[in-house]
Amino acid sequence: MPAIEIKKGVYWVGAFDWDLRLFEGPIYHTPNGVSYNAYLIIDDEITLVDSVESRFFGEMLEKIESLTPISKIDHVIINHVEPDHSGAFPEMMKMMPDAKIHCTQKAKEALLKYYYGEEYDYNVVKTGDVLNIGKRNLHFIESRMLHWPDNMMTFVPEDKLLLSNDAFGQHLASSHLFDDENDMEMVMREAKTYYANILMPFAPLLIRKIEEIQKMDLDMDMIAPSHGVVFRKDPGRIIDAYLKWAKPEMKKKAIIIYETMYESTMKMARAIVDGLSSEDIEVKLYKADSSDFTSIFSEIVDAKALLIGSSTFNNGMIPQIGYFLEELVGLKPRGKIGAAFGSYGWGKGAVKKIEARMKEMGADLVEEGLEIQYAPSGEELKACYEYGKSIGKKIQESCGNK
Repeated sequence: MPAIEIKKGVYWVGAFDWDLRLFEGPIYHTPNGVSYNAYLIIDDEITLVDSVESRFFGEMLEKIESLTPISKIDHVIINHVEPDHSGAFPEMMKMMPDAKIHCTQKAKEALLKYYYGEEYDYNVVKTGDVLNIGKRNLHFIESRMLHWPDNMMTFVPEDKLLLSNDAFGQHLASSHLFDDENDMEMVMREAKTYYANILMPFAPLLIRKIEEIQKMDLDMDMIAPSHGVVFRKDPGRIIDAYLKWAKPEMKKKAIIIYETMYESTMKMARAIVDGLSSEDIEVKLYKADSSDFTSIFSEIVDAKALLIGSSTFNNGMIPQIGYFLEELVGLKPRGKIGAAFGSYGWGKGAVKKIEARMKEMGADLVEEGLEIQYAPSGEELKACYEYGKSIGKKIQESCGNK
C-alpha cells in the first residue's frame, strides 16, 4: 500500500504484517494479522511519529521517500519503545542522524539499552511540553503503564488529531485504513480483544488517563493508534468502549473453562451450564486444550462470573488450566465472582489449587468448590445443575436483576 493522507499534510507510512498469527511470542493469537502504524507530518519541520517492526523498515522507507527524502526529517517522536513500534529505529537513524528524538525519560533509557545510539540528540518530554514544527504545535501527553512505563501520546490541535499509540488499538491488518471503511462490529471486537490481552491489567490507570484527557477538553475528531484502523467517523465510540471495559460494565454472563481426562469434568461442566441457563444467564463454555485463550480473555472482560474446572492430575490441576490461570492472574480482570469444580480419582487437589489462583486474581468465590469422585452419577449431575443455578441467581443479584 502507498502512503495514505489521514489529514492534510499528515500521512500514514506504516506497514501490514498479514501473516503474523502469534504476537509477542506465543502469547497473543492474531488471526487477522497486525498493522504497525507510523505517521509522517509534513510542515516547516518534518516529523516522523513512531516507526515499524524492524522487518518492515523497507516498506516504511518506501512510503516516506514517496513524500520526502528521509534525510530531511527533522524530528522523530517515539511514543513507545517496544520493538513493534521502534524496531526500525537503528536503520532509520543511520539515514537521518541529525534528527532530534523526542520521548519520555523511560523511553530514552530503553532506546539506549535496546539500540545504543548515545550520539543522537534526545529531548526528554513530559505532559504539557509542546514542540512547534511550523504551522503545528505537537502536545505530549504521558500515558505511563498503558502499557509500558515509557508510553505517551501526541496531540496535534491544528489537525484535531490524537496519535494515541497503543491505546485504542486493535491487532488487525486491513486494506482499508479508516474505521468507516471497515466492518465496525469486527473492528470493535478486535479492539476489545486487544484491550483484554494488553491493557486490562492497567484498567484503573486507563480510567484515570481517559478522565484526565477529557478534562483537557481536547478538540479532537480523529484518533490514530499505532495498531489497527484510524478512527475518523466516530472517535468517541472507542473512548466510550474503553471506559465500559475498564470500569467494567458487567453482563449477566458466565464463562466456564475446563479440562478433563475421562470426560467426568466435562459432564459436570455441561450440567453447570444447564443450571446457569435456567436462570437466564448467557454462558460460554470452553475446553482448554481446544480453545484460543486470547479470545476467552476478551469474553471475560464483561462477564460477571468465571467458573474453572479440572480433573485432579498429579495432586493438582491439568497443565492447560494451570497455564490459563497463570495468564489470567496477570491480566487482573476486575469485579468477578467465581467458583471451581472438578472430578478426582483416589485423591483431590485440583479444585483447591484453582480456588487459590482465583483468589490471587481477585475473584469473589461465591460457592464452595464442587468435587466429584470418578464419574458423576445422575444425582451428582443434578447437584451440578443446582450448583450452576445457585451461581446464576448470584449473577442476577450482582447485576441488579436487570
